[in-house]
Amino acid sequence: NPAQPRLDFPQDELLQLAESIRQNGVLQPILVRRDRDRYILVAGERRWRASRMAGLKTIPAIVQELSPQDGAVLALIENMQRSDLNFFEEAAAIYALMQDRAMTQEETARRLGMSQPSLANKIRLLRLSGEEQRMVLENHLTERHARALLRMEDPEKRMAALKTVIERKMNVAQTDTYIKSLLEQEGQAKGRRGHSLRKMFACSSTRSTMLSKP
Repeated sequence: NPAQPRLDFPQDELLQLAESIRQNGVLQPILVRRDRDRYILVAGERRWRASRMAGLKTIPAIVQELSPQDGAVLALIENMQRSDLNFFEEAAAIYALMQDRAMTQEETARRLGMSQPSLANKIRLLRLSGEEQRMVLENHLTERHARALLRMEDPEKRMAALKTVIERKMNVAQTDTYIKSLLEQEGQAKGRRGHSLRKMFACSSTRSTMLSKP
């Protein structure tokens, strides 16, 4: 399936599923759509891969008449419902679906059964760099951790904050408080710099006025 949102298929999981299929067969048919003289997988790629590993020549399938857009939507919904995708993969898959099928946020949210704000927040996760995403996942941080970090616009400061969150093993509430304090400090520093600049400008204007008097 060219619209398959899941990119990672762990080998150990496939081997376990393949052994189960050897012993018990495929308990749930895969879902496919017809595309001229071939079939394209919509749901069930793990079962299909494991069946090949188990040596099966055929696999039970349900054939539905679906448009490419409907097939892409169903593939994404199946993976989201089965929790097969992490939240960054979900965000990337949703964004790719919107781009490939020229769908608006409103339309995509409706098709996926989400609110438009929830979908927008999900896509915002892609603003984190690949390295930041890797660190979030490897250290078992949550989507709410990632959203808190997104409040920091500067990439270097955000990375420094992420490392601190990981080192201190902060929960979501602690991370929110920490990010808020960093942003307040940053705002206060900008305020002091702005005040100093205004003061310098005022002094400069006063000197200029005094020098221009006859």
